[in-house]
Amino acid sequence: MPNESLTITDNRTGKTYEIPIQDGTIRTMDLRQIRKDESDFGLMGYDPAFMNTASCRSAITFIDGDQGILRYRGYPVNELAEQATWMETAYLILKGELPTAAELEEWESSIKKHTFVHENLRDYLKGFRYDAHPMGVLVSTVGALSTFYPEAKEVLNPDLRRRQITRLIAKIPTLAAWAYRHSRGHPFVYPDPDLSYSANFLRMLKMNQSNYVPHPDVVRALDVLFILHADHEQNCSTNVMRSIGSSQADPYSAIAGSIAALYGPLHGGANEAVLRMLQQIGSKDKVPEFVKAVKDGSAGTRLMGFGHRVYKNYDPRAKVIKGLAEKVFAVVGRKNPLLDVALELERIALEDPYFVQRKLYPNVDFYSGLIYEALEIPVEMYTVMFAIPRTVGWLAQWEEMLTDKEQKIARPRQIYTGYDLRSYKPISSR
Repeated sequence: MPNESLTITDNRTGKTYEIPIQDGTIRTMDLRQIRKDESDFGLMGYDPAFMNTASCRSAITFIDGDQGILRYRGYPVNELAEQATWMETAYLILKGELPTAAELEEWESSIKKHTFVHENLRDYLKGFRYDAHPMGVLVSTVGALSTFYPEAKEVLNPDLRRRQITRLIAKIPTLAAWAYRHSRGHPFVYPDPDLSYSANFLRMLKMNQSNYVPHPDVVRALDVLFILHADHEQNCSTNVMRSIGSSQADPYSAIAGSIAALYGPLHGGANEAVLRMLQQIGSKDKVPEFVKAVKDGSAGTRLMGFGHRVYKNYDPRAKVIKGLAEKVFAVVGRKNPLLDVALELERIALEDPYFVQRKLYPNVDFYSGLIYEALEIPVEMYTVMFAIPRTVGWLAQWEEMLTDKEQKIARPRQIYTGYDLRSYKPISSR
């Protein structure tokens, strides 16, 4: 194998440096040796929004955006969505391997045992305004959990760390359902340990009568959606989880920060924007007019659910969700007319050179909102639905970061652009 290195000549000094290349990357700390003189701090890299900077090594999720590949621990996400359960996938992401039957039974049992939350949280939830957004409520209640488990601060203790991971995965659906029911003025529904993870959540979310039982196909659809949203490499909220966690804060506080990042419309709110766009278009025959407006750059006309920061090909998750939508509509007994609008919009966009040249393909958000709408889950809950499964990915990334000996507290450099030294002037002379 040829020498894996990069030779850099500093034209300011004429000096030449050899920088090692490992895994297709250089360590930016190796650039510090490149300096004009002894007083120079050394060369830094400038990369706003981490467009081309790796902040960690990870064995959890692999993405090849150009090829449209997404794998958890080496398994293609479409295979997991088609064959695995949500609890199997969560175990895989956290522990690195698919569980045996005995391991899965023990894992599911441990989750069910922790689904209940402290009764004091009921009073805490009642303190929010009647119209409080469920996502804002979730941020606050998850953060509040840290006060109920003070031992969670001992993040370097493997046993205590695993206990908090189990608690968080178990309690997030309960808090999410209660946040929704508070916004509707409905009484809280306690978890049912006899139900699966997804079925239990649906029951807590939607039960307005004692005999409500979620349809098995709807439960399976939610399992698939949870699998597809479980982890996605170093996105905004995952970066927040790692950054907060690097200070050795407890995982409840770190997860609250990640949920807050997901709350932003540029991250977790995209499927809501897609649904509103489809409603704005209204019918299949109006799609060409809408596409023309997008291409012309008309004010207020944006193509939502297409394109992705990582994927330059068809998002593999979108392919799975597209097929799932039809199955959900069959179960609920009605076909959302917006599906025809979505299919026509996708057909035109995939054939139009304007979109093809820009590599604008449907992403995971394009069809997921339609499924949630079919399940009568309100728009303000869409981002909450995202947060529930992503908790697994956040926690896996958090634990991986804590056990990585190379990691330290996150502390990016900056390029200072302000004033040079100035002297203070009394207010009378300003």
